[in-house]
Amino acid sequence: MPQASLRAALAHLTSVLASGRSPRRGTLALALARLDRLKSIHDGFVLLPPRAMGSGPMSSDELRPPALTPIVDPRFGDVEDDALATKRRSLLSLAGTLFAEISLPKLIAAWFVMIIGPGIMLGLAPQVALGWAIALKTNLAAPFAGLGALVLLLIVALAGWYGIRPLFRAAESNFWQLNSLAVQPFYAACREALRHFAEKLLPTDTTEAGRARLRAATSVAAGLVLSGLALSATAAAWRASSWIGEFADLASPYQLAKTALANSVVLIGLYLAAVALVWSIADALMPQPRALQGFATADPTAGKAWRVAHLSDLHGVGEPYGLRIESGRSGPRGNGRIAAVLQRLDALHAAEPLDLILLTGDTTDAGRSAEWAAFFDLLAAYPHLAERMLVLPGNHDVNVVDRTNPARLDLPMSPAKRLRQLRMLSAMAAIQGSKVHLVDRRADMLGPTLAATLAPRLSSLAEFSDTGSWREAGRFGQLWPDLFPQVLPPREPDGLGVILADSNAETHFSFTNALGLVSAEQALAIEKVLAAYPGARWIIALHHHLVEYPMPARALSERIGTALINGSWFVRRLSHAAHRIVAMHGHRHIDWIGECAGLTIVSAPSPVMEATDAAETCFYIHTLVATPDGGLGLGPPERIAVAGAAACAARAA
Repeated sequence: MPQASLRAALAHLTSVLASGRSPRRGTLALALARLDRLKSIHDGFVLLPPRAMGSGPMSSDELRPPALTPIVDPRFGDVEDDALATKRRSLLSLAGTLFAEISLPKLIAAWFVMIIGPGIMLGLAPQVALGWAIALKTNLAAPFAGLGALVLLLIVALAGWYGIRPLFRAAESNFWQLNSLAVQPFYAACREALRHFAEKLLPTDTTEAGRARLRAATSVAAGLVLSGLALSATAAAWRASSWIGEFADLASPYQLAKTALANSVVLIGLYLAAVALVWSIADALMPQPRALQGFATADPTAGKAWRVAHLSDLHGVGEPYGLRIESGRSGPRGNGRIAAVLQRLDALHAAEPLDLILLTGDTTDAGRSAEWAAFFDLLAAYPHLAERMLVLPGNHDVNVVDRTNPARLDLPMSPAKRLRQLRMLSAMAAIQGSKVHLVDRRADMLGPTLAATLAPRLSSLAEFSDTGSWREAGRFGQLWPDLFPQVLPPREPDGLGVILADSNAETHFSFTNALGLVSAEQALAIEKVLAAYPGARWIIALHHHLVEYPMPARALSERIGTALINGSWFVRRLSHAAHRIVAMHGHRHIDWIGECAGLTIVSAPSPVMEATDAAETCFYIHTLVATPDGGLGLGPPERIAVAGAAACAARAA
């Protein structure tokens, strides 16, 4: 085929790819036939030989016809690659697959461990505590009849001394577990569902203030609805509840469990009835999110400004032709776009040095070892960028159970989830282990670095990676929450520091992997760090969006299935120091800069997702400036374009 014809065919092919249509449909098939399989688009670039995969566009003398011409070109994937692709399949379709393939024994076991078990433990706590109190009172009131009565009194007292505190700790732990698994998600889902359907009724020209008033009203409505439902459930369970336990109850374990669950429903119901109203009123009274009203300019007298490259949601894959879970065949292939991002960062840093490169989660597509290996292979060429990089976990890094099966779930004690967390931890230790510190919660100050904390545990972590033992998985499960937040302290008392939070909920289901939650422990630790550095400015980085964007969502599933469950609560916790904080996140791949309750919020687009190989994507470099009032301002963002296949093909021609 003559060179001119090749170029014409390539131009036709890239125009088809840019349209976003399925690679297997008619027009693209004709374009591929015209090319006679002499060219193909991969990773956002003209396909390279394996020796240089992802390094840039090919020169014309490197083009060679493939030795084999399969009936179906495997480089473009097939329907199996769309198994979890929300860009190509509806939520209803995914739910159908889920119900068809779910493992009932695993589901029952998971429900017992995560819901039924904690419910029984919570319901037993008041029975045991009140039973002990009555026994103690009876023995104190009765006249002492010799040594036997004294021994019985001592036994009851010792049981209370050594048993009540662990009992209440267990009850508290199970209560908050149920709160995070059921109560908070239920409230957030109800609130966002009401908002979603109410916003559908709004005229298209509704102002931002009008939309904010509607959000406040729907928050109150959600609280009233949930409070009513909770009181109804409490009334229904009250008849089956019992609050004073006796030893005779142990003779009927089934009845005891039934009573304990009824007690749990009453306790959770009363809590939800009250807290739903409190949460809803607090949500309604707090300022609603809005677009940022203006950008800051550097103050020459302060002389402090920091250049921060904000990346998120690279979704690296482990294969040269790998497709992403979320986009399937509608998205990019391989890691060429990530290579292009690093190339652009390298050039930008050479021209004007960066102070920080912040990667706010979803570095990988499914947290697999091969995906991390591919990312480090790309990053190894830029050690000067790695020196400035900080990373944190996203839901795709730690919560994806199976990239091809939405019905698969992990049992809470399964090593699989802990192995994904270990891979994430290994990456964090390699990139920032000697830079970030953990929080000493007892001393209310920064503790040792991440590297120093992990040093005595390296052999056990390596053993867990090699064997996947349940014992080591349990130990790692206790370690993981203590590793967050991670803190890069400011160099000067009034400098810029970074706090890295883990916002991923403890989900064990591929279908619910995107939910987020900032634990109360993390929030308290962040507040301690802010108090320890009263003059410092801070970036608080996490993966999930803190509040729902003030714009219509494309689908209800986006608002409910990807939410930070306690995001508005977390924003309120930060409001006292909001003027010296900029919060940065990713997750939804939405390009947005705004504010809520005085807190500046930056949402990063993905330079990889939300586009075919042919389209242009982008990321941003932000300039953070010290303001005269001791705060932190956000300067005008610098949009950095990442060229698609069409631009690369034009340069190659």
